[in-house]
Parts: sequence; structure tokens; C-alpha cells
Amino acid sequence: MSENALPSAQPDIADIEEAAPARFDTLPLDPKLIRAVADSGYLTMTPIQAKAIPIVLAGKDVMGAAQTGTGKTAAFSIPLLQRMLKHENPSVSPARHPVRALVLAPTRELADQVAENVKKYAKHTHLRSTVVFGGIDMKPQTATLKAGVEVLIATPGRLLDHIEAKNCVLNQVEYVVLDEADRMLDIGFLPDLQRILSFLPKTRQTLLFSATFSPEIKRLAQSYLQDPILVETARPNQTASTVEQRFISVTDDDKRAVVKQILKERSLSQAIVFVNSKLGAARLARSFERDGLRTAALHGDKSQDERLKSLDAFKRGEVDLLVATDVAARGLDIADLPAVFNFDVPFNAEDYVHRIGRTGRAGASGLAVTLVAKSDARLVADIEKLIKRKIDLDPFELQDSRPPRFERHRQEDDEAPAAVAAVRPAPRAPFRPPAPPKDPFFDKPYESSASGEPPAWEKTKAGASPAKGLSSYIKPKKQVAALFGAKRSPAPAES
Repeated sequence: MSENALPSAQPDIADIEEAAPARFDTLPLDPKLIRAVADSGYLTMTPIQAKAIPIVLAGKDVMGAAQTGTGKTAAFSIPLLQRMLKHENPSVSPARHPVRALVLAPTRELADQVAENVKKYAKHTHLRSTVVFGGIDMKPQTATLKAGVEVLIATPGRLLDHIEAKNCVLNQVEYVVLDEADRMLDIGFLPDLQRILSFLPKTRQTLLFSATFSPEIKRLAQSYLQDPILVETARPNQTASTVEQRFISVTDDDKRAVVKQILKERSLSQAIVFVNSKLGAARLARSFERDGLRTAALHGDKSQDERLKSLDAFKRGEVDLLVATDVAARGLDIADLPAVFNFDVPFNAEDYVHRIGRTGRAGASGLAVTLVAKSDARLVADIEKLIKRKIDLDPFELQDSRPPRFERHRQEDDEAPAAVAAVRPAPRAPFRPPAPPKDPFFDKPYESSASGEPPAWEKTKAGASPAKGLSSYIKPKKQVAALFGAKRSPAPAES
């Protein structure tokens, strides 16, 4: 075994995938949890759940890697609730309900979704849970935390705010979960994560779950886990086989038309359209709205209330298209989503796996279309390297496309020049500045006086001598003609 290799929970992945699915009622779970799982409509376990739940119940650290849509949230939340039932009590005292389990998620939407699942599985118990994330007022969150909760789901930034405000104490945490761990261990979250872990006890059970694990992330994760067991139910970074993946060669100007035509041809009721920027998401959503599609935008510049409302409206079927950045790429479970469009090829290849994982969940079929421009060649090559599959670009013919504007004008001119000439306005004459007004006096060239005498305003009295005290070689000041009725300056004083 190599230095960075982790012990695996299974000898052969293929054997797990071909084995008959196990039932939840075969696990050593409390009847209250079995009842809550049955109320949720789950009877059999997915491969990741069948492998991870017994290991978590045994108190081992786990790194779980599985395809998106395979129930990773239940794989860690159900066994953790089972282990915390020993602390269950009906007391109303906050001191009897300290934080026992901490679940960290990279996005607000994912944190809210995990909290819903935990609350659903714990509804027949006395275990309390809550979620805290940014973008909303801290006061209601503070009141809930001070009342006492056993399970705390949080995003790193808002959790640090509550820690600094002394709204929660984490010195009794026994279980830590990093959901979508590859993003949690990314350089952007790593400083916050290290600060949070410094407030936790050294002895704890740590679980990492994600659909993608790079070798660098695996090495980094070993510094936070103690003798972790690697649970993989599919080849790392593998995409779901139930998702039809298409890569279409297209120009930037035709992308929107391609999306609309595929929606029409496939009779797709809903789809998520992923873009790389917040500004691009807002602009594209407005464009689709003008095209007559019910559209909502989901990106980081929107308030958390707006984001949750947009997502809820999409889940209820009130919105046809959800134009989103990668805040919606991870962990969101939208039932029976038929299609996903990558309007922009993602900058990170791992995000491609998470994006297309929003469709084809829980064994259902789905469509993932990636629109590739000429400038996206390097990004597509990164995706090929990650998923270990050759990508072929398909051409696409727009049915209702119109030729460019200059070609339309050329065609109109060739087919009906007379009609076009009648409709188009006559060409304007070139602009010429008006000629200056003519004045015979000012236009007349200069003519000197025939007598050679100086102008009248320079004439002085005959025999006038220079001013007193001046040299005879210094001429007196010349008089200047008065303009605009000004008074004439007095002549130099005579001696």
C-alpha cells in the first residue's frame, strides 16, 4: 500500500454495485429512526448507505465518495442520530442540549437542505437541530442556539460569527461532518475550517463526504481524520450512467437559441442553466424571461431570502428555468429534474461532475448538455482528464435561425431592390458648414495712406518736447484709438 493510500471498506466496487440492496430495517437502528426513514419513503439503502452506515455506527472516521444523487446525507445523518440517542432527553434546559454533532456545508442552500433531512429523520426523537448561515438576521439564530441544540448545521462564515459572539459552545462536540468535503477543504474555506476545528475537542469522530476527491484533497484530509476508512461505491469522479451527456459546438451568440430549441424538441418541462458569473446569470435570466420562459436567477449577489424563494418556486414547478452559478451545483436535491445545461463550461472540472449530478438522481434518467465555444478547448480537456472519457463535440443546426443582419440586407437588396429602395429613407447629403457672411469693408485689402502721415491718434502737437525728466531719445507714449466709447487717455505732460 502506498504512503497516501487509505484502507478501503470493500475489496471490489463492482461486487457492491451488483449486490442486492439492503433494507434499512436490517440495521441496528432505534425503532424511532426506522419509523422516520419509512415515513420518508425509503425502504432499501443505496450502495454508499449500505457501506458507510455500519462503519459510522462503529465509531470509525470515514471518507465517503459516491456519485451525486445517491443519498450521502442519509449515509451520515442517520447513524449519527442513532449514536446521539444516548443523550436524548425531554428537558427544556439549554444545558441539557449542548451541541453534539456539527455538520459543515459550503453553501447556504446545501446547509438548509441537510437541515431539512436531519429534522425529518429526528422527528420522532427529542434531539434538537438547527441551521445557521449568512445572508439573514442573526437574532433568530442566536435565540435558537441559546435554547440548546444537539445537531448544528452551518456554513463556516456564519458559524464563526456565532462563535465570536459566544452564542454557541462547541467543547462537547463528538461528531464532525464535512459535506461536499472537496469544496470545504478548498483554499478559500481552509482558513475558516482550521479556526473552527481549533474550538472542537481533539477526540471526535470525523466524516467526509463528497462526489469528487482529488489525490491532494485525500492527503490534506488525513491531517483531520484518525485512521479513516475510504468508502467508494464507484470509480472516483465518475458521472452517473443514467445521465445522457452531450457536448455541442456552438458560438456564443447562438447559445440561447440552442437551449430554447432543445427544450422544445425534448419537451422538457424544467431545467437548470449553469453559468460562471453572477452578472451573467442575472442577464441571461432576464433574456429568457423576455423569450416567454418563466425564469429565476440564483447567485451569490441575491439575498438569502431571495435565493430560497427562487429555489422553492423551482421545486414547486412554478419556474421553468433556474439560471444559476455554482452555488446550486452541489448537494441540491431536486426531484425528477429532467435536464441541466452548462451554458458556460465550468472553470473547475470537478464542478462539471457536480453540475450534471443535479439530474439523473436516485436512478432516474436525465440530460446534461454542455455548450462549447472555441475558447473552451482547454476547459473541455480538463473535464476529459477528470472523467477519463473522450469527449466528442456534436454540431447543432438551428431550425428557426435567421441569417446575420448584413446578410439579410444583402438578400433583400438582391431579391427586391425597388421595394427596399422605396422603404429605406433617401441617403442624406454630406454635411457642409454654412458660408461666412460677406462684408465689403472687412473683405477689402489694407491700403496705406497716400500722404504717409501717421494715424490721427498718433499725431502730437507741433514742437512738443518730451516729458520732463525723460531723455530726448525716448519718444512719448503713443495714443491708442478709443474702443467702445472708452475715454481717451490724457496726453503726456508738456514741459
